[in-house]
Amino acid sequence: MKTNKCKTKKIEPSEKNNRFEDLVSLFARLRAPGGCPWDRAQDHRSLKPYIIEEAYEVVEAIEERDPKKLKEELGDLLGQVIFNAQIAKEDGLFDIEEVISGQMEKMTRRHPHIFGRTKVKDAAEVLLNWEQIKYREKKKERPSALDGVPKHLPALLKAHRIQDKAARLGFDWEHIDGAFAKLEEELQEFSKAYAGGKKKEITDELGDILFTLVNLSRFLNVDPEGALRGTIDKFTSRFQHIEKSLKKSKKSFKDASLDEMEALWQQSKKKNRTKKSGKNTRTR
Repeated sequence: MKTNKCKTKKIEPSEKNNRFEDLVSLFARLRAPGGCPWDRAQDHRSLKPYIIEEAYEVVEAIEERDPKKLKEELGDLLGQVIFNAQIAKEDGLFDIEEVISGQMEKMTRRHPHIFGRTKVKDAAEVLLNWEQIKYREKKKERPSALDGVPKHLPALLKAHRIQDKAARLGFDWEHIDGAFAKLEEELQEFSKAYAGGKKKEITDELGDILFTLVNLSRFLNVDPEGALRGTIDKFTSRFQHIEKSLKKSKKSFKDASLDEMEALWQQSKKKNRTKKSGKNTRTR
């Protein structure tokens, strides 16, 4: 795991061969007197970047459809959970057993169609029940049903989560046509704001367009973060093709015309399509 900077003696498997307990014991040893100086110096705040990093690496492994990498990254993320639980235990707050118990109780409460007598007809109704149960549980500490969305989520992901929560409670268009109509409306309002030349109005209307595009992605069951990352990767690949081609011709961007760069862009685009089709991609 990335946060473990020190070498430690091998921990022998427990008699019951409970590898989870072995991992918990490993982190306890790293944190104990005489353990790893780096691990002992950490607290919840110092571990925040690692939690975020590991979560994103799990997502990356999923997107790459790499089971070996996914297994490793899930292990790293699990390590972060246990690490933080160990620190909390030392502070007399809670331990990993309480974390697990709390999760089991929550999942049981929020699945009354499995562990109770509630009847549901489909997954949409399951999600609606989940949000209603969650709202009842959290209404004292979270006055709004949207308060549970983390403040520091990336903007596209946060927009998606907020829209999803509102939709689960019934605040949504009945059909994707409503989202398309809203997009057309927002584009017209953006054009009007642009013509007016006022920066704040332009910014507001551009935000509305992005928010509406996220809504469209939700109707289409497309992850907006993943879609944008894919486009960023595609742009990067095509731009790098331009760079390499210009370098090969001993030219700089300053020496190349926009038409020449556009031709190289289209060349890269065509090359990529050929690769996807499985044809011979060799060029002269």
